[in-house]
Amino acid sequence: MDTSMKKLPAKPVDRKKQTIHWLIAIATIVIILWSFTGINFGGIKATAGQIAGAIFAGIFHPDWSYVYNGSGEDLISQLWQTICIAFLGTFISAIISLPFAFWAAHTRHKHWYTSRSGKIVLAIIRSFPEIVLALMFIKAVGPGSAAGVLALGFHSVGMLAKLFSEAIENLEEGPNEAVVAAGGSKFHVIMFSTLPNLMPALISNTLYRFDVSIRSASILGLVGAGGIGYPLIIALQYRQWDRVGIILLGIIIMVVIIDWISGWIRKKLV
Repeated sequence: MDTSMKKLPAKPVDRKKQTIHWLIAIATIVIILWSFTGINFGGIKATAGQIAGAIFAGIFHPDWSYVYNGSGEDLISQLWQTICIAFLGTFISAIISLPFAFWAAHTRHKHWYTSRSGKIVLAIIRSFPEIVLALMFIKAVGPGSAAGVLALGFHSVGMLAKLFSEAIENLEEGPNEAVVAAGGSKFHVIMFSTLPNLMPALISNTLYRFDVSIRSASILGLVGAGGIGYPLIIALQYRQWDRVGIILLGIIIMVVIIDWISGWIRKKLV
């Protein structure tokens, strides 16, 4: 009889694992249904269609005179300010994040409670929403782009340091051991082994965070932290739908261009 025709024995069913999967699925469904009960949905307002139609009409008939008029309050000037806020906040946070990343990274040469304390600190930093931070810094330094830079920089430290620490944990120990075997100190290990091998992850994560910061900087202006968000909220309040349309188009074009440039840089450098 041809042995190739023999049936393979059936793989035994792991009842414990199957039960866990079913419990997770049931718990997920219950949580989703329970979440819906906490939403007070009063229905769609009668004016919703009229407002949506006005916004779309503004997008298709934008206020082109607002694109640039040399006043410093036009669309291009505000978009440029938004980019500067996002870039400076990301640049500052990327530098500050490095020592936090080494603190939170768990390696075999470090006690678990040391890295755990670093992870807790980063979780606390990330727990503050950017809008709340912007409002806090507005009280400290006044409204404007400085508050936006500080809010983005502070919040980005928590996220970037987390990503950097995970990249450090995933590094191979071979290059570090080679530096130590050659008589290198811990400083030499960091400078000549860890950082060079970590650089692709640092660049990629920083560029990704810059993409996120561009979107966040557009929102922070709503509370007075500089950028394009402030003229957007003013246009919405005064129902200047043509102004809203040109601002939304500007934000879309800015985000698409920044996303394309950062992706191109990642492909070249990483």
